[in-house]
This record gives sequence, structure tokens and C-alpha cells, in this order.
Amino acid sequence: MRAVADMPIETARSVTTLFADIDDTLTTDGRLPAAAYAALEALSEAGVSVAPITGRPAGWCDMIARMWPVAGVVGENGAFYFSYHASDRRMRRVFATPDQQRAENRQRLERVRARILAEVPGAAISADQHYREADLAIDFCEDVPPLGAGEVDRIKRIFEEEGAVAKVSSIHVNGWFGSYDKLTMTRRFAIDVLGLDIDGAKDRIVFVGDSPNDAPMFSFFPNACGVANVLKFLGRIDAEPAYVASAEGGQGFVEVAERILAARSGRAAA
Repeated sequence: MRAVADMPIETARSVTTLFADIDDTLTTDGRLPAAAYAALEALSEAGVSVAPITGRPAGWCDMIARMWPVAGVVGENGAFYFSYHASDRRMRRVFATPDQQRAENRQRLERVRARILAEVPGAAISADQHYREADLAIDFCEDVPPLGAGEVDRIKRIFEEEGAVAKVSSIHVNGWFGSYDKLTMTRRFAIDVLGLDIDGAKDRIVFVGDSPNDAPMFSFFPNACGVANVLKFLGRIDAEPAYVASAEGGQGFVEVAERILAARSGRAAA
């Protein structure tokens, strides 16, 4: 990984689209700093299409799509995208699986839920579970005392033993039934909403993230960036970003945004 400050000016100047995780990427210690939100707004006003790509639930994503300066949001690790059209006051909601399949999958996840709570002391259901459409989120450090790496790995294995996909974020282990992930729904969102083929445009797209569930995005986008806390997952992440910020969380995101904005405005030093 190279420092974000070493991203070539021509690379930063060519960025037209920025995707970013939320927890511990846009946020710091669980809160969204004003500087990170301002960076989202500045990118949007500069003509960069922005979309959060998150593991957070549908309820949160509805609000984000409506109220944040973004083109839309991919939620629950790729279960859906939401995009709000302010001109006609219409929310576009696209899911990876149909309603009936999601309902059946939620029933299957109840067995997984019971196993995890019985077999991993200290694990808890995420406080935002009530607002989810497609996955089960197990909290290992957000609102509970932090669990060790062994316990987190055990939660992931239980999901997989039950036939579910499982991804580890900085705060949750998320599990679901289905073949989607952050990248597959990002591809669909980009085509539908941005009119963008990410396979042909990936050199002009930056993804910013921080944890193992961002690995598909880090692997796909050649100019992906990590905030500094991604370094905590070295050796436990399937793919690393090309660049890493010097700061953690929201301030690290601001660092990435500033590099892009400065290059576009001609303020960046080579």
C-alpha cells in the first residue's frame, strides 16, 4: 500500500466516481464528523458521483439516500440499492433477491441466530437488526464488550456451516443467503443510476474502506484507498487497497477526498 499523498495527480484528477464504506471509514468512533460530511458534499458539488457502499440496514439507507449529498446507497453488503430522485420525490429500491425469497431467507437465518447466541458467549444481535431486510448482523464490538479474533472467526464459521455467506466488518459479522456482495450490487447501481460500466471505468473510480468485508472492492478497483485503521486487519483481509490514508476513520476519508478535490482544482502538488 502506498500513501494517499502519493496517488499520482493525473490519477486523482481523473476520478469521476467515489464509493465509500460508512462505519469507521466515514465515521470516527461511531459518529459522522462534520468534516467527512462536508467532504461528501464538496465531492458532489465538484461533479464527482458519490455513493456509500455499506453493511448498514435498509432503514438507515432510506434516510441516507434521501438526505445525504449522494447519488444513492448500496446497503446490507449488496442486498439492495436505494436512490432518491428529488425532482419527482421518488425512491428507487432495487433488491438482489425477490420479496418471497428474502422472507424465506430470514426464516433460515433464525436458526443461525440461535446457534451463534448459544455458542459464542458475548455475541449479540446488532441493535439495528430490526431495520434490516436481508441479513443477520452480529455485534462483536459496537454495543458489546469487544470479542477476540477467535470468537469473531467462530461467528463467521457458524454462518458458513449453515450455508450462509458471512463477511466481517469493523463492528459486525454480517451473514446472508445469496450470491451477492458489495461489488455485485455496486455494479448494478452504477449501470442503473449513474449510467456507468464499472468494468470499463474502474480506473476512474475510487473506493474507500476499512475492513475485511471491503475486500471485493479493494480487489476490483485499482485505485482503492483504505483509511489508516485498515492496517489493523493486515493478514486477515483477502485484498488490500492500493493506497492508505495517514489518518483513521472520517479524517482518513477527508484525506482521500482532499487529494481528489485538490487535483481537480489544480491545487495538488505533484
